[in-house]
Amino acid sequence: MNKEIPADGFLQKKFADKFTTASGEPRAVVELTGVKTLWFNTGTLCNITCANCYIESSPENDRLVYMDEHEVEDYLNQIKARNWPTTEIGFTGGEPFMNPRIIEMARLALARGFEVLILTNAMRPMMRKRVQDGLIDLQKTYGDRLTLRVSLDHFEKHIHDQERGTGAWQKTLKGMRWLRDNGIKMAVAGRSVWADSDHQSRKGYAALFRAEGFKIDSENLAMTVLFPEMDETVDVPEITTACWGILNKSPDEVMCANSRMVVKRRGAEKPVVLACTLLAYTPEFELGETLQSAEKPVHLNHHHCAKFCVLGGASCSA
Repeated sequence: MNKEIPADGFLQKKFADKFTTASGEPRAVVELTGVKTLWFNTGTLCNITCANCYIESSPENDRLVYMDEHEVEDYLNQIKARNWPTTEIGFTGGEPFMNPRIIEMARLALARGFEVLILTNAMRPMMRKRVQDGLIDLQKTYGDRLTLRVSLDHFEKHIHDQERGTGAWQKTLKGMRWLRDNGIKMAVAGRSVWADSDHQSRKGYAALFRAEGFKIDSENLAMTVLFPEMDETVDVPEITTACWGILNKSPDEVMCANSRMVVKRRGAEKPVVLACTLLAYTPEFELGETLQSAEKPVHLNHHHCAKFCVLGGASCSA
């Protein structure tokens, strides 16, 4: 990691240069080894406003607009043309079920033979009859190749509601019970913002899953994903090329080695491909309109690169 050197404005210099850290060391770079998951951001509109949303989703934020199945199909064709080893298509938001074409997009990816992962808060947008009918049909046709990862920030109601608003817990649990009763495969995304250890968190989720009859393995890191806190005001070390050896970690383990995300910006004619699901508004991480243009290496020049991916060890994919 970067050397500790006392200097006025040192913190302001961190993450300022794409190639070099504030202490003058070469910044770590991650090469694309093969995209296992291609993400589509279905739009930043959401039915709720959370206290800490990395992409600032809300009922008003449409900086990333809705995509449709025709735009998704273009990128699925590119996967085949580029011979990418992609096995999973992920849909995130915002709240994906606010996008009126989400069922059609998921169906297209499933029909092409991909696993599909949809991130959701399992609240009202998912509970509309048209969406429910669509999900039931997808499950009947494609079974467990479809997974819904539900945002359940904590295994205790009052802590979850601190993040998502009073009453959010009950609405999400209602949605999860509906998914359970209809045999739709679920995973959970929680947060490690609070004081619980990983063991305590997984034990707490396990008790909840047992009580509710949810077929979710709390010890499986892909089925119960615990994300680290994402706060850009907290000082984190920059990642240098020397860090891989210091941390005994390979750059191949970092999310941008094996995933990309497609977004469509408000007012844009075409979608673009980003290096990371977390960095939708940072121009430096926009890689072009095509998958070919997105095959370039990524310089780890952001707080999230350090805290979320390298030091936190988290990934949005399995």
